[in-house]
Amino acid sequence: MLEIEKLSYWERKSYFEDIDLLIIGAGIVGYSSAIHFAELNPSAKILILERGYLPSGASSKNAGFTCFGSATELIDDLQSMSEKEVWKTVKLRWDGLQNIISLIGKEELGLETNGSWDLITNTDSELFKTTISKLDYLNTKIEEITGEKNVYSVDNSICEKTGFEQIKTSIYNRLEGQIDTSKMNDAFYRIAITKGIRILFGTEVTELKSSLSMPLIKSKYGDISARKIAICTNGFASQFLPKEDIQPARAQVLITKPIPNLKIKGTFHYDRGYYYFRNIDGRILLGGGRNLDFEGETTTELSNTDFVLRRLSDILSTVILPNTPYEIDYSWAGIMGVGKTKMPIIKKVEDSIYCGVRLGGMGIAIGTLVGQELAIIIDS
Repeated sequence: MLEIEKLSYWERKSYFEDIDLLIIGAGIVGYSSAIHFAELNPSAKILILERGYLPSGASSKNAGFTCFGSATELIDDLQSMSEKEVWKTVKLRWDGLQNIISLIGKEELGLETNGSWDLITNTDSELFKTTISKLDYLNTKIEEITGEKNVYSVDNSICEKTGFEQIKTSIYNRLEGQIDTSKMNDAFYRIAITKGIRILFGTEVTELKSSLSMPLIKSKYGDISARKIAICTNGFASQFLPKEDIQPARAQVLITKPIPNLKIKGTFHYDRGYYYFRNIDGRILLGGGRNLDFEGETTTELSNTDFVLRRLSDILSTVILPNTPYEIDYSWAGIMGVGKTKMPIIKKVEDSIYCGVRLGGMGIAIGTLVGQELAIIIDS
């Protein structure tokens, strides 16, 4: 590809001159920031840069869960976080899900509200007892946020319905669901294009400089300046924000080939949520395993490890599909952004530079709200 200095007048004028907002990262937050900024400033020139030939972050590699909080997760959070912070986080997720549905549409997302299940094993008995004792409390608090009664309930028939083994019981959340991540990303791209937003793939930003009249980024094709720059790279953001509390967290995922007459339908959390799986196109998608090696999974390497894949395969054969023939088709990895809290970082970093990062594995739930809030901060 040509360096920018070798481009024609027309190419430079169209893409690289007089940029009002340059966004690093073509994921949920990057697209949302661009779309909302364009709505606030219809004549603004907006450019999104994405390092991969496809989006490289968690936005295109996630499991497609529309989750806002499983019962056991909330009980666990309440033991380590303040009550106010827990329910503020849940409200952000719920409001964010309504926001992405409003922005893109249920059909365009491929949204199915089949519910989710916390799968309880014999080793989870204490956690289950604690959760059950607080179930009325959880339902009351969730009703305050969603307006829906009796969101959580015990489902003792989950194994009978699905064929799972090594599962004692489950806690059902009737409001959670699943989307088709590929449809979501295509929809974001189409919306951005209709608003005149320019997107360049395969353009990795190697450096960000702010001590100039206008901030600029460096890439292998040359320097690009803009009036304002937004960092929307989530788990990869520490490269540009070394002082912020952001750590990458790799999630490894595998998917089976299509399975005839698959009975499993919905989203499922296993082993305190360290593993998660769902049905998609007659297949089972299964991910997780960070708890096996937290230090090793604190990486931006988009690769799989035999250690984690063996554990995923073991869960697939002994718990999820113990009596069903299947074949693993392939695997991949995605990078989340996490920190000491579950709240994202949305702020002005310095003059003309902004960020919306650290989504804590909840990009689908909160990404569009993060982008919307970031756009407002940039516009102010």
